[in-house]
Amino acid sequence: MVALNTSSTLMMMTAMLIVCSSFATTSAFQTISSPTTLRRSSLLNMAAKAKGGGPRFDKTTEKWIVTDPATQGPEAGYDLIGSLYRAGPVPFIQRVINAEQYEQAVLKYMAAEGCDRKEAQGNMDAYFENPQDWAYQKMQEQNGAAKKDYANANMDPKQIALSTIWAGVVFWFAYYLVTGLAEGKWGKAEGTDLLHGNLWTLPF
Repeated sequence: MVALNTSSTLMMMTAMLIVCSSFATTSAFQTISSPTTLRRSSLLNMAAKAKGGGPRFDKTTEKWIVTDPATQGPEAGYDLIGSLYRAGPVPFIQRVINAEQYEQAVLKYMAAEGCDRKEAQGNMDAYFENPQDWAYQKMQEQNGAAKKDYANANMDPKQIALSTIWAGVVFWFAYYLVTGLAEGKWGKAEGTDLLHGNLWTLPF
């Protein structure tokens, strides 16, 4: 009987680990019920708590829409560069290649959490940059830890200056490397390989 109970306990623990892993890898573009997010059945109820009524879900289009563009629309948040400074290139790229899905994720987070747009964007940017760290932070907050201000993360003037300088150095180095390859600076402009000045004429 003891062996049977131990086996059942191990099976239950394994199942729980599988379920937790599946939640940790869920994309925020599919549902915002990933790591702190709320049950789907409660989202519409939570939306009523949002400022100004919050974004609402349109059953006809199956999309989240703003109810007050001035406080919930893109102009109420921050732009692409704001995402780049706050959380790095990953959310920046997400906004470029998946603009509509990013917008839907932000609106849904606003409705679920009853927060303003900047807070929603900050959280979604942090989630895209590192889902595991974001989920861990939210779990800590639920257990009493101080709430992290993702809306203003890395926006200290000194941090902005350092980030700008670093980005400039990286961009300059990449530009110098690519143009040098194209012009044959690293070798004679002969042959068909990248190191001999034929970057744009390779026989693909």
